[in-house]
Amino acid sequence: SVHIAGTNGKGSTAHMIASILQEGKYKVGLYTSPHLKDFRERIKINGKMINKDFVSDFIFKNMKFFNENNCSFFEMTVGMAFEYFKKNSVDIAIIETGMGGRLDSTNVILPEFSVITNVSIDHVKFLGNTLEDIAKEKAGIIKLNIPVLIGEKQNDISNIFTSIAEENKSRIIFADDLNIKEYECELKGSYQNKNIKTAIGAIELLNESEININEQNITDGLKKVIYNTGIRGRWEIIGNNPLIICDVAHNKEALSIIINDLISIKCNKIHFVLGFVNDKNLDSIINLFPESSEYYFTKPNVERGLDELELKNLFKSKNRIGKSFKKVNEAIKFAISKHIENDIIFVGGSTFVVAEAIEFF
Repeated sequence: SVHIAGTNGKGSTAHMIASILQEGKYKVGLYTSPHLKDFRERIKINGKMINKDFVSDFIFKNMKFFNENNCSFFEMTVGMAFEYFKKNSVDIAIIETGMGGRLDSTNVILPEFSVITNVSIDHVKFLGNTLEDIAKEKAGIIKLNIPVLIGEKQNDISNIFTSIAEENKSRIIFADDLNIKEYECELKGSYQNKNIKTAIGAIELLNESEININEQNITDGLKKVIYNTGIRGRWEIIGNNPLIICDVAHNKEALSIIINDLISIKCNKIHFVLGFVNDKNLDSIINLFPESSEYYFTKPNVERGLDELELKNLFKSKNRIGKSFKKVNEAIKFAISKHIENDIIFVGGSTFVVAEAIEFF
C-alpha cells in the first residue's frame, strides 16, 4: 500500500497515483474521503465504487463489534475498505488519511512508503494551532525503516519531517528535489503542478519495488485521471453559461492559489458562493478574496457547517459584502440570476458545499 497524508492535495495526488497504476494494468484499491455524492466514492477498485451489497453485508455482520467498541463512522469505513481490498485481492492500495495522521485509523497499515503532500493551518480544533503542531500530527504516518516522500519542501517545517524520519531510520525524499518534467493532466488548476510532481515521485519509489510503470503509463494516467478514477470537485466546470467553477479547496494556501487562478481569467466580475465548516480560521482567509467581487454566503448541510449569517458578518467586517442563504442551491440560483455576460461564478469554501453544488447540477 501507499499511505498519504497532508492538508492540501492528498486527494488529487492519491487519484493521480491510482490512475497511473491502472494504466500499468494493476488492480488498484483507492480509499479517500470525504465523498461528494455517494458514500461509495470513498472505496474504489480501478475507479469502480464498492458494491452496495458488500457495504450493507459488512455493516450487518460487524454491527455488534462496532457498537461494543464505540467505533466512529470513519473507523468503520476504513475497516470496510481494508476488507474489500483484501477480498478482491488488489495488487496495491492507495490509502488516504482522514483529518490527521498520527491518530488516524488508517495508520495501522505498514505501507511500501508514506507520502505527506504538504501542511497548512487547517482543522485547528483537532490538530493544533501552529504549522509545527500540524506537521507533527501528519508526520505520525512515518514508520520505522519505511521511506517517506514529502510533496513540498516548506522551510518552516522541513526539519520536523527530517528529524522524525531520522528517528525512524526512514529514507526521506522531497519531491521538490526531484528532476521531473512537465506533464499534461486532466485535473486543471495551477495548484495541481505540485500534486503531479508528488504523484510521479511516488511512482518512481514504487518502481524501486516490484511495480513496473513506464513513461507511457504516467502520461496516459495523468491525462485520464478523471476518467480512470471518477475524481470530482477539483477546478471542475459545472456550468458554461455562465461559467461556473467549483473546487474543494478550503484553507488559506489552497484558496490563495484558486483565487489567483480565478483573477487571472479575463472576466467582468467574479461571484463567490461560499460556505465553510466551523473549525476554520477565517481571519487569515477572508483577506484573500477581492473586495470588488459579489458574495453569496451559505451553510453546508452538515453538523459542522458555519452559520451563513455569522459567515456573512465575518466577511462584512472586512468589507466583503454579500447576501446570505440557508441552502447552497438557493445561493447558486441567486448568483446565476445576478450574473451578466462574461462573469464567473465560483462555488467553494468546503467539500460539503461543492458536494451540494454537484448534486444541484
